[in-house]
Amino acid sequence: QVKLVESGGGLVQPGGSLRLSCAASGIIFSSYTTAWYRQAPGKQRELVANITNVGSTNYADSVKGRFTISRDNAKRAVYLQMNSLKPEDTAVYYCNCRNRWLSYWGQGTQVTVSS
Repeated sequence: QVKLVESGGGLVQPGGSLRLSCAASGIIFSSYTTAWYRQAPGKQRELVANITNVGSTNYADSVKGRFTISRDNAKRAVYLQMNSLKPEDTAVYYCNCRNRWLSYWGQGTQVTVSS
């Protein structure tokens, strides 16, 4: 059974930092591209960042220079370090693992940026 479990969300003030984690089980993690998506109320889910199985990264323009995605294949985990957070970063953040044929999602973790 495939399982992706996110953690690390919460309430943070503007300018603050959070680190999201996603632990995967039930898949050969090292063969998957992993990504973080987010969905704000009333908006479509959007890609935040992804990292391939060989470590190539891609970021949404809105988070470049502030967010960093990384992965640890030995721990079957993917991380999202979020710095200089803004109110517009408020959303539910989802972990995704995909390969050529399959795509898996976590349940999501809420990130709220507010003073």
